[in-house]
Amino acid sequence: MSSLSRRGFLATAATLPAWFLDECRAEPDPKEPKSSNDMPGIALVGCGGMGRGDVKSASRFGKVVALCDVDEDQVTRAAAAWPNAEKLHDFRKVMERKDVDVVVCATVDHWHTLVSLAAMHAGKDVYCEKPLTLTVDEGKHLVAAQKKTKRILQTGSQQRSDKNFRLACELVRNGRLGKIKEVEVWLPAGRREGPFKKTEIPKTLDWDMWQGQTPVADYVQERTHVTFRYWWDYSGGTITDWGAHHNDIVLWALGRAGPAKVSGKPLVEMIPNGFTASSEYEIEYTYADGVVHRCLSTKANNWSGAVVDAKGQQHGIKFTGADGWIFVTRGKIQASDPEVLKKELPASATRLYASNDHMGNFFECVRSRKLPICDAEAGHRSATVCHLGAIAVRLGKTLNWDPAKEQFDDAEANKRLAREQRKPWTYDAV
Repeated sequence: MSSLSRRGFLATAATLPAWFLDECRAEPDPKEPKSSNDMPGIALVGCGGMGRGDVKSASRFGKVVALCDVDEDQVTRAAAAWPNAEKLHDFRKVMERKDVDVVVCATVDHWHTLVSLAAMHAGKDVYCEKPLTLTVDEGKHLVAAQKKTKRILQTGSQQRSDKNFRLACELVRNGRLGKIKEVEVWLPAGRREGPFKKTEIPKTLDWDMWQGQTPVADYVQERTHVTFRYWWDYSGGTITDWGAHHNDIVLWALGRAGPAKVSGKPLVEMIPNGFTASSEYEIEYTYADGVVHRCLSTKANNWSGAVVDAKGQQHGIKFTGADGWIFVTRGKIQASDPEVLKKELPASATRLYASNDHMGNFFECVRSRKLPICDAEAGHRSATVCHLGAIAVRLGKTLNWDPAKEQFDDAEANKRLAREQRKPWTYDAV
């Protein structure tokens, strides 16, 4: 129920794309807790490479007491680092434990919502990887549950805790670029591969439970672990994978809940019996004030793993206003006028929530009970923008969207805001 193992990740790093390596970097080295009171019990659900990186970061602030995954191999790998933690197969057993205060959810995307709901209903706080949801409807359930239970939920959109992204957003918010005209977001192209053949299910994997709410399918190795994200059944390709990062920053900078209109189209046909999520695409969002937000895949360079595509385009975000532009991505921020980045904002300027440690912010809020920097509502809205784009790409038409009602003006599109959940893995199950 998770991503590539840390050992396998290191062994195959030379064949993985640079943007994926960047995505999987570990958090800073552990530090001693301030006091014995700062030792909440932590459970990891989804023990792949991303999960182990998350729980390593979380272990700076608490004690890892449980490890859970439907793949025994993944649990075994995690247990090498935390041998005293209980190894579990069913996430519901995690929720029964009285010594678990915090759940780190790093499962495949289609399990994020049910695990997070179960945790909050059981009185646990949650750090959930992005994209927070598989559908818009799931986000509504998560937001409602968080408000009802008053639990802390942090979405793993760690770019909000990066100084360059915060600087770019504050400069946009305070008019340093003048009136914003357009925003361009470049996302890494997805994988276009296949056809794939069904193979024997590994003895260590509970394939039925891994599929959870999604439609029953023959086991294909490429449906699991790292490449699960290239199937519509389980994710949305890079539209939701990297889109949940960069589009989150767009909403943060613009201070918007969502667009008023969206259109999209795929740029290539996917290979029959191969990955199903669009690998190359164009999406255009228009906000109520006329700002245009384009979301474009970089051109696939034979999926070589290059950070930039064949034309030299790097994934990231470019804000363009009447008075200039700012481009920001991980480890880099540029502006048409470099002085814009250096000149301090006045004391009266609008300031955004400041965090320099995403996991640290979560645990700080676990103690203080204040909302974290990327709470359930923020995570839901950012994932929603991605889902809208994916729906537009799949339907190939322009759609009007009401961010307040969270509905399209199109019946066919509205049907795609939720998905039928395979029993018993429905909302009622948790």
